[in-house]
Amino acid sequence: MKQKLKTLLHRDGPWAFILLLPSILGFFIFVLFPVVASFLISFTSWDLLTPIKWVGFENYLNLFKDETFIKVLWNTLYFTAVTVPIGIIISLFLAVALNQKIRFIKFYRAAYFLPVISSMVAVAVIWQWIYNPEYGLLNFILGLFGIDGPSWLSDAKWAMPAVMITSIWKGLGFNMLIFLAGIQGISESYYEAADIDGATWFKKFIHITVPLLRPTTFFVTVMAIIGSFQVFDAVFLLTQGGPARSTSVLVHYLYQNGFEYFQMGYASAMAYILFFLVLAFTLIQFTLQKRREE
Repeated sequence: MKQKLKTLLHRDGPWAFILLLPSILGFFIFVLFPVVASFLISFTSWDLLTPIKWVGFENYLNLFKDETFIKVLWNTLYFTAVTVPIGIIISLFLAVALNQKIRFIKFYRAAYFLPVISSMVAVAVIWQWIYNPEYGLLNFILGLFGIDGPSWLSDAKWAMPAVMITSIWKGLGFNMLIFLAGIQGISESYYEAADIDGATWFKKFIHITVPLLRPTTFFVTVMAIIGSFQVFDAVFLLTQGGPARSTSVLVHYLYQNGFEYFQMGYASAMAYILFFLVLAFTLIQFTLQKRREE
């Protein structure tokens, strides 16, 4: 066996290396090098034009003195705390509903998944029309009930909820698909035994579906938290972070510092703060999941 493996490596090794070379080079050039470079830049003051100046931990210390950074950090945590649980709950119920044997079920599944593969630019244009205070669909519906709708995207009170609604709507299809795959992996024998015992659909959902979907729920939760911390396109396209930074989040503020204010060191430090936040929340999720399994 060892001799055959040596012969195979000797014969096909060079070709395997050649075929893998583009991916290896891509990883080093576009992933590893930028990660290392941005980490080093985070300890400098650099505006892309003047020579780089080493400042040590000054950027990291200034971040926590920056009132705008504290505000966008709070906005990011607020966005995550609201969108993640609501999105998971709705997508789970959608997955249960779309697991039924009804006519045109494939059409319904495709319809709910369509926003996931749609361009965020197109999605933003549609939702800007929906949120329009004068002729938007949402305020028109509210008007039918005698409610005077707000200026959703230009009101500091309602802008963030509007961005959250759009983000939840766009991401539902992905989470729904993952949950649907998990549900279809549950053996029908559990539900048949529950039917014999006279269990209602709600009891079957609580005592069979939810417990057996824990690994799937864990995966969806981790991915949703990571995605919510990295939200940018919805904010950038719908509100540009306004009004009064009520919708500005970490990645949006990072983008502004790097590519509008040209404070590359400060932006890089912010990127690593974001990295450590995502890492911390992910490790917490893994620890809690491990304890549940034990």
